[in-house]
Amino acid sequence: MTSLEVPPQWRTHYAALRARLLDQYRAIPPGSPVRLAKRTSNLFRPRDPVSAPGLDVAAFDGVLDVDPVTQTAEVLGMTTYEHLVDATLPLGLMPRCVPQLRTITLGGAVTGLGIESASWRNGSPHESVLDMDILTGAGEILTVTGAPDDPHRDLFFGFPNSYGSLGYALRLRIELEPTRPFVLLRHVRFASADAMTDALRTITETGQHEGRRVDFLDGTVFSPDEQYLSVGTMVDGPPAGMTPSDYTGMDVYYRSIQRRAIDVLTIRDYLWRWDTDWFWCSRAFGAQNPAVRRLWPKDRLRSDVYWKLIAIDRRYAVSARAARLRRQPAREPVVQDIEVPVDRLPEFLEFFHREVGIEPIWVCPLKQRDATARWPLYEFDPDVCYVNVGFWSTVPLPPGVEPDEGRVNRRIEQVVTALDGRKSLYSTAFYDKDTFWSIYGGEEYSRLKGVYDPERRLRGLYEKVVERQ
Repeated sequence: MTSLEVPPQWRTHYAALRARLLDQYRAIPPGSPVRLAKRTSNLFRPRDPVSAPGLDVAAFDGVLDVDPVTQTAEVLGMTTYEHLVDATLPLGLMPRCVPQLRTITLGGAVTGLGIESASWRNGSPHESVLDMDILTGAGEILTVTGAPDDPHRDLFFGFPNSYGSLGYALRLRIELEPTRPFVLLRHVRFASADAMTDALRTITETGQHEGRRVDFLDGTVFSPDEQYLSVGTMVDGPPAGMTPSDYTGMDVYYRSIQRRAIDVLTIRDYLWRWDTDWFWCSRAFGAQNPAVRRLWPKDRLRSDVYWKLIAIDRRYAVSARAARLRRQPAREPVVQDIEVPVDRLPEFLEFFHREVGIEPIWVCPLKQRDATARWPLYEFDPDVCYVNVGFWSTVPLPPGVEPDEGRVNRRIEQVVTALDGRKSLYSTAFYDKDTFWSIYGGEEYSRLKGVYDPERRLRGLYEKVVERQ
C-alpha cells in the first residue's frame, strides 16, 4: 500500500468490532453451543429457553459506507432496514428489496429471506449481496462471494435460508438502486382470483400496466370476489391537485386500498406503509379503533411495538386464559408466508378461502433475479414467477383439538407442497425430517454443516425451525 492508498475510516472501526466478537467466541468453552444474545426478533416460532452464553452483536448495527457512484453500501449485519433506508434515501438510493417491517435486519433478511413489492424484478435481499463476512460455527470469519474462483462460494449460495445455523453475517456489501421522491399507486380491483392472477402474470412479464412503467407490485385479498393489485410507479412529484397521503396517523393504509383507486406517498412512507399497522394485525390490539388510535402515541404505531405486546401475551397466556373464561374455542395461530407458482395461485386461494378463512391476505410476486444462480436451501425454478401469500391470524379449533397440534398449519404445508410451492421458515413448521430435507436442500445443507460447523456448535436448521430448540 502506498501513502496515497489510505483505507476507508470505517474499516478500522469494523476491524475492532470483529476482534471483540472473536474474543467473545473464544471465551465460550470449547464444544459449548454458540448463539446470538438478541433481545428482539421478527420470528414467530416459539423456542425453548437456552442457558448457553450468547454473542453480543448489538454493536453490529450501522451503515459503514454508502457509495453513490457504484450504488453500493457496506452494512453491518445487525443493521435494521429502517437505519439502512435512513442512510441511503438522502442520496436518492435504496436497497433493491426492502422488507416491509422496519426492524428486520439486513443479516436476518439474507439468512432468513425477505420479500417486498420490488421482488418481481429484484428478487429477495440475498440476491443483491456482492460479498459478506460470515462468522462460521467453527469460529472463523470468512469473506464470501459468488465468484467462481472463491473457495467459499458454496457458503455464499448456501447461506440464504440457513437461519444462523451455518454462521452469522457480520458485514455485507449490497447493491442499491436509484429512487424518486414519490410513489404513485393505483389500486386495481378484481372480482376473481383468476382475473387477478392473469394481471399479475402480464405485469411481471411486461413491466407495465396500461402503458405505464411499474416499479412495485403487491396485492390484498379481502374476499373471493374482492381483491386488489397495488401497482406502484416512482415519480418526481405528486400529480396535479394531489397531496401525498399520510398513513402514520389516523388513516389506515390497507383500508385505503378499498376506498381509493389512485394514491400517492413519499418514497419513505411507501416503504413503511405496512409497518404502521403491521399490515392489518394492529386491529388485534384495538389500534384501528378511532377512539383508541387518537390516544395511541403516533411514534408507537410500529410493528416492533405490536411484537412486544404479542410476546407479553405469549408469556402470560393472556388471550388463551380470556378465551377459556368466556368458554370460547381454542384458537390456532396461523402466521405464515408461502410461495406458489403464479399459475397455481387460484388453486391455493380457493383452498385457503374454503378451509382456513383468514382475511385479508397479502400477495406479492417474486422471481429469481439471476436465472443462472442456484440457492440450494430455498431453490426455485428460475424461469417461473412465484407469488408469496401472507396470512397472519388465528383460527378457531373444534372441541378437543389443541393449538400445538398444528392441525391447520399442517394442512397448509401439505397443500403448498402439492402445488410445487415452498413456505418461509420464520414461523412454526411441522414437516417430518424426510419431507423437510427434500424441500430445503438436505444433502447440500449436510455438506455445508460438516465444513463450516463441524462440531455442531450452532443449532441445526431442522432443530431450529421444526423442533424449536
